[in-house]
Amino acid sequence: MITLKDFMEVVDYKITEGSDFTWTCFDDKTAYTLSAWNGDHSGWTMNITFDTQSQTVYMVEACDYKRSRAYRLFNPDYAQAYKDYAKKHNEAYRDQAWDDVDYVDLETDNDWLSKARGIVNDEEYDTRVQVPVEFTDEELLKYMKMAHEMDITFNQFVEDALRDLIEKHKDLL
Repeated sequence: MITLKDFMEVVDYKITEGSDFTWTCFDDKTAYTLSAWNGDHSGWTMNITFDTQSQTVYMVEACDYKRSRAYRLFNPDYAQAYKDYAKKHNEAYRDQAWDDVDYVDLETDNDWLSKARGIVNDEEYDTRVQVPVEFTDEELLKYMKMAHEMDITFNQFVEDALRDLIEKHKDLL
């Protein structure tokens, strides 16, 4: 999970505000959010919610106002607690970052860090969501051969397979 140090490096150690995290899904006494805003309404905001005693990071958010995009990464140990709380108390706003912009939930630290750095530096960044996949050595060799036979990269092969699965099972989402 992203650490406080990772977050502070992304925002160049410039914190603009902080407050208690008001939802009681993590820990109602020690959950705290730090925010960094570049002062531009067409700029960005970064947030980190963590435990002030244990330093456990619960989630991080990256809001790109210029491109109307918002990204969020949960500590996997606490994501369900957040979702359960939202479902019970505030479902309509669970995924809303602002106005008509919803958060895109990310799966990997590197994906959040890459997007956050791109946003802070006002650079183009990959908007696709990185999904971790694991294969046995035998599966990896088989799929790499299949990609080669199709004359596409292995990454493209995996991306196409995931898209096909999502389309096939979209009624379950």
